[in-house]
Amino acid sequence: MSLLIDQIQAPPAWRRLAFISDLHLGPDTPRTQLALQRALQALDADALFILGDLFEAWVGDDARELPWAQAVVALLSTCAATRPVYFQHGNRDFLLGPAMAEACGLQLLAEEVCLQAFGQRVVLVHGDAQCLEDRPYQAFRAQVRQPAWQQGFLAQPLATRLQLAAQMRDASQQAQADGPYADLDAQACAALLQRHAALTLLHGHTHRPARHALPGGAQRLVLSDWDHDHGGTRGEVMLFSPQGWQRLPQP
Repeated sequence: MSLLIDQIQAPPAWRRLAFISDLHLGPDTPRTQLALQRALQALDADALFILGDLFEAWVGDDARELPWAQAVVALLSTCAATRPVYFQHGNRDFLLGPAMAEACGLQLLAEEVCLQAFGQRVVLVHGDAQCLEDRPYQAFRAQVRQPAWQQGFLAQPLATRLQLAAQMRDASQQAQADGPYADLDAQACAALLQRHAALTLLHGHTHRPARHALPGGAQRLVLSDWDHDHGGTRGEVMLFSPQGWQRLPQP
């Protein structure tokens, strides 16, 4: 964990930063993967930040040998050849480890990161850890983030892990059918901003892109999820520059 990046000072040469999250890529998302390919090919940014849930379910770095995952590795490694690409774990891909990061050219981020760029301080999180009202999920999160649980899970054959991930995904989809993701706790967000002396919190996870004004001139920016395969036409790249924040839809 000590190798995870928790502070980033943007070099003076950086003029535009890009942020994405919640693509939920897998073997059944070819259109979303194509949208990502087009977005990366056209990307005009000095760095790319992926704030979690790049994958629908990442069951271990040996999954990178699956055909659909090999295509994602090729996309990210090509992008990383010309700019830094940072990755922050989400609730679906918290098992992404050093082998996959190296294959893709990713630099791994801590669960919360303070980015200093263009005279501003921005806190980056995936967002699930701050959804405190969802107590069943927080209990599950605490369990699966334990090293012992992860070691036991990763020790199973890849086929078994894929089957278990499918079962957990079905349970998650059933839970979502009963209601949307819980939103981030206001006090937890305020504590994040205060801890890092920042005025902007940027996150994904909830699939509800928005800008929320907070007390004291602060703001909470929510990234869009991506979906071009299951009846959706969603997907955005968020850009940050000296001119401010801009959302770019990805058709």
